[in-house]
Amino acid sequence: MRKLSLLFLSIVGLLALSSCDKGSLGPVMSTSPGAPSFTSPDAGSSYVLTESAAADTLMKMEWSEPDYGFAAAVTYDIQMGLPGDNFASPIDLGTVNKTMFAITVGDMNNKLLANGFAPDQQASAEFRVVASVSDSVDAQVSDPLSLAFTPYEVVINYPEIYVAGNFQAASGYTSDWSPADGPALYSIQSDDKYEGYVYMANGSNEFKFTPERNWDADWGDTGGDGTLDAGGDNITLADAGYYKMNVDLNTMTYTTLNTTWGLIGSATPDGWDADQNMTYDPDAKVWTITLDLTADEIKFRANDGWDLAYGDVNGDGYLDQEDNNNISVPEAGNYTVTLDLSGPRYTYSLTKN
Repeated sequence: MRKLSLLFLSIVGLLALSSCDKGSLGPVMSTSPGAPSFTSPDAGSSYVLTESAAADTLMKMEWSEPDYGFAAAVTYDIQMGLPGDNFASPIDLGTVNKTMFAITVGDMNNKLLANGFAPDQQASAEFRVVASVSDSVDAQVSDPLSLAFTPYEVVINYPEIYVAGNFQAASGYTSDWSPADGPALYSIQSDDKYEGYVYMANGSNEFKFTPERNWDADWGDTGGDGTLDAGGDNITLADAGYYKMNVDLNTMTYTTLNTTWGLIGSATPDGWDADQNMTYDPDAKVWTITLDLTADEIKFRANDGWDLAYGDVNGDGYLDQEDNNNISVPEAGNYTVTLDLSGPRYTYSLTKN
């Protein structure tokens, strides 16, 4: 009888321990919490933006919360995708810890214009919400929400950095080593990635980048490895040319590409087989060519190749690198064609003579 009692007590103890062990595991995370889902606004909604309402709230995006099986601290990233891009290069709108995000008319307008949307023309964009709880848990991504917008035209002050060096006086930028007069590079998406074109009339060029139009701070390249260093050595370029410069302050790296420009297309004398070379005007800071064109299509390309080429997707006079961006020539005739890569938005013109 004593042996049976001891056996009974042992079994009870094991069950108690088992119960305690299960309790110590805490809440168990769901392996399929479900993706967030937009509840507002309605898919296909359209908005006409106006400058007078720039400070007003345009819309409040709302969505359902994934069920992780416990009260998780969820972070939501709201992203915009360009038409047909399938979020290959998502544009961040904001990050919140609640299931609602509001954006003003002015902020939305700036995002649209900065990403190639033409003023006074309706175009669609897609939006999604990415829910995250930690790096060790897969993010949950909502289905895209398509909305249409008609932005208004406004002058956008893009973030800038500057190029100053010994090339400036000879190249039409006033004084050597003067950030106050140096050409600017622009961050079109305000993401600390800067781009622009700089003309250097002669060889043996030396320069640095500055965040302001002064020498309070600067970036050079000690070692010439393509990595920027605060106060580093002068960056050197041996050859004269028209350089495309890209600076990424997120990674502190930069690249330079010497370019010449040509016109190509079915409207040109040699069709798509060969470029018609353009000439750079250092005073006007534009590339030009005068030639006969047929009523067909053209685009601009660098260095007689397709690695860098510009067309116009929307027909708004702004150049794009996207596919399906050939520029239409309205009628046959003799034209002066101008390519302007000197500002934050690249432009062109076709003038019939």
